[in-house]
Amino acid sequence: MVAASTIAASSASSLASYLLSTTTFLTKISGGSNNVTFLGMKPNTKPCSRGLRVKVKVQAPEKNMNGYVYRQNFTVKSYEIGRNGMATMGALLNHLQDTTVDHIKDAGLLDDGFGSTPEMTRRNLIWVVAKMHVLVDRYPSWGDVVQIESWFGGASVKNGISNHWLLRDANTGETLAQANSVWIMMNKKTRKVSKFPEEVRGEMAPITMDYCISEDIKLTKLHDNTADFVQTGLTARWSDLDLNNHVNFAKYIGWILENAPMLILKNHELFDLAMEFRRECGEGDELKSLTTVIVETDGNAECQHMLQLENGIEVMRGRTKWRLK
Repeated sequence: MVAASTIAASSASSLASYLLSTTTFLTKISGGSNNVTFLGMKPNTKPCSRGLRVKVKVQAPEKNMNGYVYRQNFTVKSYEIGRNGMATMGALLNHLQDTTVDHIKDAGLLDDGFGSTPEMTRRNLIWVVAKMHVLVDRYPSWGDVVQIESWFGGASVKNGISNHWLLRDANTGETLAQANSVWIMMNKKTRKVSKFPEEVRGEMAPITMDYCISEDIKLTKLHDNTADFVQTGLTARWSDLDLNNHVNFAKYIGWILENAPMLILKNHELFDLAMEFRRECGEGDELKSLTTVIVETDGNAECQHMLQLENGIEVMRGRTKWRLK
């Protein structure tokens, strides 16, 4: 196996100087308000809303009696805590995924694998995440009880469905984070993307709300000769795989963060994560991670990321935004 290596461009030194000299802080996204502007989403509107955020403040739909909204709590464990004393982004993503599966199970639709409905199982279809966007106001700490609300909606992708989450402090009601994602189907045997069968859409209809989101986040394609940082020697291992026999999407966070500048990791907090998956990644695949850094005038930072196989085939594009601690 090739040893992991990091190659920094000449801009890294100026980046370091700037980050060390700045002291500006970023205002939190909602200040703990219960009113949330959901990402790329508009209630009770069939045409997809344009832009990352709409200007309407809404709360999670209150149609739980019809099974639209699923709620469950979790307690943050010690092993989910990062160096800053708070839960990590990866830990939150794992809970989002678990809530989605539990939602489908609670609706009586879980048949086999990761959230597969009976019709999906008959057709050898599985869910795969195509896009995800997470926005964090405040990370919970060890012992905090967090309530997750989850619901499904439409997506501008013809063969996809959206999944939305809202995370709150279960004791105070404070909004901690919000997220949305687009899921598509893949044939378990051929590993090719599949159309969305009407029979499956019918199964999901009782728990799918009239929401439609727009995935307008523009993620940049990076190149070896222009990226600020390039890390090679990343290998997908057996322990990285999920029930669908490909790398769990939470693992990708670790790969892209390993290639973020140490000064950003130490002095900033990740609050905005966007990912777009181009190809699945399996056991034994060797990848490299590319990162480009943009430092804003207020001291906050944005990183563009890309994961690709060693032969150059894209696996994932991403973007992270960071606020000063």
